[in-house]
Formats: sequence, structure tokens, C-alpha cells
Amino acid sequence: MKMRFNFLIYTAIAATLTVQSCDKGFEEMNVNPDASTTVVPEYMFSKSLLDALNNSWFATDALACGGSMQQFATYKDVPGIGDKYYFQQGTYPYDFFTTGYPGAVNEIATVINALDTSETNKLSIARIWRVFIMSRMTDIYGDIPYSEAAKGYTSNNFTPKYDAQQAIYADMLKELDESATALDASKPTFGAGDYIYAGNVTRWKKFAYSLMLRLGMRMSKADAASAQTWVQKAIAGGVITDDADIATMKYTDGTALNRNPKAAALLSNDYAVADGKSNTEGGKLAQTFINMLKNNNDPRLNVIAIVWNNGKADTSTALQSGMPNGLLLKPDNFASYSEPNPATILQYTAPIIVMSAAEVNLYLAEAAVRGWYTGTAATLFANAIGASMRNWAQFGAAGVIAESRITAYQATHVLAGTTAQQLEMIGNEFYVSLFLDEQQIHANWRRLGYPALTPVNISGNITGGTIPRRLLYPPSEESVNAASLQEAVDRQGANLMTTRVWWDKE
Repeated sequence: MKMRFNFLIYTAIAATLTVQSCDKGFEEMNVNPDASTTVVPEYMFSKSLLDALNNSWFATDALACGGSMQQFATYKDVPGIGDKYYFQQGTYPYDFFTTGYPGAVNEIATVINALDTSETNKLSIARIWRVFIMSRMTDIYGDIPYSEAAKGYTSNNFTPKYDAQQAIYADMLKELDESATALDASKPTFGAGDYIYAGNVTRWKKFAYSLMLRLGMRMSKADAASAQTWVQKAIAGGVITDDADIATMKYTDGTALNRNPKAAALLSNDYAVADGKSNTEGGKLAQTFINMLKNNNDPRLNVIAIVWNNGKADTSTALQSGMPNGLLLKPDNFASYSEPNPATILQYTAPIIVMSAAEVNLYLAEAAVRGWYTGTAATLFANAIGASMRNWAQFGAAGVIAESRITAYQATHVLAGTTAQQLEMIGNEFYVSLFLDEQQIHANWRRLGYPALTPVNISGNITGGTIPRRLLYPPSEESVNAASLQEAVDRQGANLMTTRVWWDKE
């Protein structure tokens, strides 16, 4: 939040100096003729969509969450926040915080404040998107500024309190319930400014209930009774179970703003040279991830991973090999390790899948296993696998997985066994189905404990050789919002990567 506070402080100082130094008649010289004096909610909403999905993905998802989940690996120290639990320099553990608040958090709050209460659909959709934004923030940090967030402009509140995560979850679920109920297909929406659903109210309602399902399942260990209540409410409301309803952000090539930020980040940091060895941040796909795909004969391996073979991107299963996490030196066979497929993942025009039928069907399967839903868990699990594999077709022709390969995989991966065994299978499938949405993979791993990952324990790591449970509040908060931060630390626990957030129970 340092950027946000500094911006507000500097703006206030500049405004004061301008008033004091300008004589009457010269005010016009201090007005930018190209700047809008009013907020246009439709434009700001579009920007909040883009910025929410372009918030420090490389630092937070690829390095921190993706490294700790052993899907990405690096032999270097500085980007080793997740790979080897190192933090020696840089801003990796708090980039999501310091970029998110002045960006998407502030933007969606501005939209909500600018809308009239009569604009039912726009207000409801904005509230739903705010829950999406804030849920990701609280899941990765725990207690955060929530109820008083983004009020520097409206209330001169530059030291917002940190709300307890339990209270944040209660309010987010309430917001989703009220907003989904209020949506009315007969009223105006954001239309073309809505880059996800183009104003389709029916699909936004399904997204809201799917997000409610996600948050409900997140509470399964912290408050099972409430979790069950919200899961059942979400299912009754109607969730995303078909490919046609998935929430997707589409991108085009051209300017940086229009490019897929995940592809852009991976290319600019590691894979632009495309030779398998000139990777700036020392990155590769990780051994644990590649081994899981290979050992399961998973057809997603061939659309996800490649090895550079005589100058060509080779998707052959036999060649795929993940790099071990926790390396301190560049291995001699570095060029032989698998990388993200340039024909799918590294396309600037690739989509970002915000909420998929695969994820939702896995929650439904889990709810059925827990006895919270009457659906057939094995069928829902198979549906999730199919949806996940079909998702890759959205990345282009190289992502298409033949239907015969999908059905063959489903036939050999049937959900069965004890409750614990079924939850393990579901956890393992979350790990593969949600690849690239590393924050969700990390959250579901913390909640379910699967897949069973073996942590690295390299000298100098800051977690005592345990996989991180959260990221760190920025040092700027200690200087600009110390009292509120201290209350959060006293309540939640030390500002360490091993501290568990409210819903992350053992």
C-alpha cells in the first residue's frame, strides 16, 4: 500500500501548493484539459477486470505459489521465494498487496461509489467482482484492510483497519448472496465493457454462486457447519457446470495492455529466447508436477510442456522432465528440462480462465463426498476431468486433446475408495486442473493437504524447511499503518510465511 499512500499524500501536497501559489486568473493553467473530472464507472470497471488479473502474476503465482506448489522451479536465489523459501531481496512476498490496493481494489471501490443504487445490475456485478478481488487478497495474506479499504479519497482514511479473515468471509458471502439475488436480466449491464461475460446477467449469477461455492468449501475445516450452509445455498442458486458458462478473459496481441499477462510475464522473465538455456530467472517446470503428469499418463502433459530438441519445441512424453526444486546452481542438463508450451501457454492471445466448470465440478464432487450434496461424486469428478482437458482447446489448436484420450483417462481415474482416498484424488486433480491459477492451487492444497508434497530444506530458508502458508505484509505498512497492522499480527500471528490464516486449520 505504500504506492497508494504516497500517491494520496503527494496529490494532497501538490494540491495545497497549487492553491497557495496561484493568483486569481491563473487557475486554468493548472487544469489538465485531457483529464476527466468525473468517474465513468463503465470504463473503470473494465480497468478493474484487467488489473485484477494482471496483479504481479509472475512474483505471486509463478514464483511464490507456483514454486512452493512445485509446479515451477528455479535454480536462482532471488526468485526462490517459493522454490526454496528464500527471501533475501526484492518485493516478491508483498507485490500482490502493494499493487492490488492502488489498482484493482481502489478501482472497483470507485466503480461502486460512482454507481447509482438504481443501476442494479452494474452495482451487483461490481460487488461480485470486488469479492473476487478481495477473496484472493485475504486468502494469500489473511487479515487485511477490507471494510475500510480504498477510502483514502472518500473519507481521508489513510490508516485502514485490518479486518479479521473470518469477518471478511462472512461479509463476502453476504455480498455474493445479495448481489446474485438482485441481478435482473431486464435491466442494463456494463455491456461490451464487461470483458468476461459481455453483460450476460445469467452467467454473472452463476459466477457469483460458483464463487460462493469456492468460499464455502474454503471454510470446510474452520467452520464446517457454515461451510455446508453456504455450499448448499450456492448449489441451489446454480453454479458453473458447463463449458459455455465458464468465466474467461480473452486477450489479443498488440499493446501490452491487450496481451495475456501470464504469457507476457513468463516470456519476459524466462522464455523469450526460446532455446531452453537462456532463461533469465532460471525457471523451468518442476519435477513434481511433470512426474505427476507422466506417471498418470495424463494427456494434458503434451499441451502444457515442451523440451527444446534441435531448436524445436517437442511435446513428446518421453522427453518431458521437470527440474527439481531447491537447486542452488544451474544444472549441467538445464536445457533438457521441460518448459511451458509456447504454442499454448506462452501465446499473447491465450485466455485466462477465471472460473471453470472443472473447478466447480471438483467442489461439487467434494461436497458429495462430504455428504453435503446429493450428486454422484464419481460422475462429478469425471466431469471435472473432461472440462479441464477441454479448457486447453481455448489456447489454440495445439491445446486440443482428443476426446478418445479424455475418455481413456477418465476410465482409468475413477473416484472411489474411502473418504480420505477420495479427497486425495480430488486434491490431486485440483493441482492439475487449475494449473496457471497458482493461488487457487495453493489455497486448495492448504485446505485439503493434497497432493502430498515433500518440502525442500535449503540452508538459509525462512520457513524452517516447511512449505509457505501465506505471503508477507509489506514493510511500508509498518511505517504508515503500524497500529492497524499490529492489531492484525496480534490476532492472526506473526508476519511470517508459516503463519496460518483463519481458514487454514491443521
